[in-house]
Amino acid sequence: MAEVIKPKKKYTLKNTDKNTFKMWYEILTLGRMLDNRAPNYLKQAVGWSYHAPCAGHDGIQLAIGQAFTLGEDHLFPYYRDMVTSLSAGLSAEEIILNGISKATDLASGGRHMSNHFAKPEWNIHNVSSCTGNHPLHAVGVARAMNRYNHKGVAITSQGESSTSEGYVYEAINGASNEKLPVVFVFQDNGYGISVPKCDQTANEYAANNFTGFLNLTIIHCDGKDILDSMNAMATAREIALEKQEPVIVHAKCVRMGSHSNSDKHELYRSEEERAQALAQDPLEAFKKQLIKNKILTKAEMEEIDEAKKKEMLEAHTLAMKAPNPTPESIYDFVIPEPYQPQVYVDGTHNEEGEPMKFIDALNGQLKKEFRYNENTFIWGQDMANGDKGGIFNVSKGMQQEFGKDRVFNGPIAEDYILGTANGFSRFRKDIRVVVEGAEFADYFWPAMEQYLECSHDYWRSNGAFAPNVVIRLASGGYIGGGLYHSQNIEGNIAGIPGVRVVCPAFADDAAGLLRTAMRSEGPTLYLEPKALYNAKQAMAVVPEDFEVPFGKARVRREGADLTVVTYGNTVHHCLEAAEKIANESGKSVEVIDLRSLVPLDEESVINSISKTNRCLVVHEDKVFGGFGGEIVAMINEKGFEHLDAPVKRVGSTFTPVGFNRILEKAILPNTDKILTAMSEALNY
Repeated sequence: MAEVIKPKKKYTLKNTDKNTFKMWYEILTLGRMLDNRAPNYLKQAVGWSYHAPCAGHDGIQLAIGQAFTLGEDHLFPYYRDMVTSLSAGLSAEEIILNGISKATDLASGGRHMSNHFAKPEWNIHNVSSCTGNHPLHAVGVARAMNRYNHKGVAITSQGESSTSEGYVYEAINGASNEKLPVVFVFQDNGYGISVPKCDQTANEYAANNFTGFLNLTIIHCDGKDILDSMNAMATAREIALEKQEPVIVHAKCVRMGSHSNSDKHELYRSEEERAQALAQDPLEAFKKQLIKNKILTKAEMEEIDEAKKKEMLEAHTLAMKAPNPTPESIYDFVIPEPYQPQVYVDGTHNEEGEPMKFIDALNGQLKKEFRYNENTFIWGQDMANGDKGGIFNVSKGMQQEFGKDRVFNGPIAEDYILGTANGFSRFRKDIRVVVEGAEFADYFWPAMEQYLECSHDYWRSNGAFAPNVVIRLASGGYIGGGLYHSQNIEGNIAGIPGVRVVCPAFADDAAGLLRTAMRSEGPTLYLEPKALYNAKQAMAVVPEDFEVPFGKARVRREGADLTVVTYGNTVHHCLEAAEKIANESGKSVEVIDLRSLVPLDEESVINSISKTNRCLVVHEDKVFGGFGGEIVAMINEKGFEHLDAPVKRVGSTFTPVGFNRILEKAILPNTDKILTAMSEALNY
């Protein structure tokens, strides 16, 4: 069971010096001024189009920022954490730059929603507006702290309603299971926009939903009370450091205004309730406490108020002069520049020797990269248990060679697997993480929210951070797997910018693309056609140092009469069909193996079509909505003048993949279907 404790009395009215109280008051009053001023920027059409007021959360937010230790901790503030950010060290100018989305905004350069404050160089992280997903990143960075024996904690903050999200449960479950130094702060103001918390959970306090967890401490505090909040956060950080275990701080706050400037709380809160909320103003209560206990006089506070007002106006003037982002900058920082092969610059070779299985090429390359970079890690489901290594044994023998700190199991929680990889890679730029994102590609959907996070982290942070993660997924059919075991997902996700997508068909490309992916910055989705793991036709000679660049297709068979563009499992069916065409009609079919879907080698495709004047696109995924549609559109836009006939497509039927082999054969493309399509294209 979790241990529920009261915070230590580190700060009291008697033992806390006047300068400390004065500093706290300066932060709180500046924060309130900025909070009150923010809506004016929108009214004047200057910016701050999203503003979530922090009034009523003053105590806990001051305490979070004061607990954050620069150089040791990582902080993940949420969209209401303005005072948190000020307390952690951001200036008024930096707050306003974010609010009005200037190019010099530290958090995102104007790319992300206003009111999402960050300072990446201080490890105050840019989090997205997907509520409650950043605790997974905090757990990931805490895991890295643990692995690298770093003294520090990860602090993650959120509203109580976002704890209803499944990935929050995954984060706390994982942190308690792994015993990681994470402080989870729940700022409880009673509402999730207009939804009262009684509609969120049966427990009055969200923290109580986690009392059954081991290796967890829970602290309740009054988030409106400065001293109680300071003591709660100081105690939480101390426990997380000393016990190397997670702590939940549940802070009872009050929302004095609407959820945000897009909300109108008059529609769902009575006049009496709104008046009661205003009457609980933490800043006013703190002022009275300071005066009553003769810590600061009213005159001293008024002097501070004037100084902070001046500071805010000076910050406003500077921020208004700052440049706006330029339209052409939208193409900056979509994805980092990849590793460039040094020897096999076009990803081809002529080496002779003993052919290797696809699965052995993957396994061997993983081990090579782990030896090459000691800051490389891998985890996922069924990753390492005895002699087993991954659901298909791709990682076999890795834990035995590299140890449990670098090769280990993740829970059956795909969001957790990928979300913690994102967080882990934040700790050091030379870290590389490989995850087996799901046992099968079509089990990956629970992780799509974290996949999206990975996709726009680099862009959203204006180039400050990119998750260096390779997401391996066993993909495709031809194994009689059926639903959740044989589907293709590339057509659904290739349109999401910011992630490279590759799909090799031969053992040498499997090794070469993996090497490039693991040495590159930024995320790569690595699709492994599982039907090819042990397939004889996918075997190839693999040079020891082979590498394949992204965005470079490979001509698997040269021809003059028809271009076939394909990838993955269907490369082999296309080669077989092309051979039959040559034997039966004497016509030659050029087969282009894309290897890389994003980026796409448009040049090689167009060059081939300019020679053959005809094209057939073949892939395993469904034709309707499949990736082939993008290839056809590209050809029509950039190579239409070369065509003597319409571009044809072959793929799966618009149905799920059936389990029975008879059904699977009827659904998936095969050599006979491709052969028929080739003949039609040649004779059109």
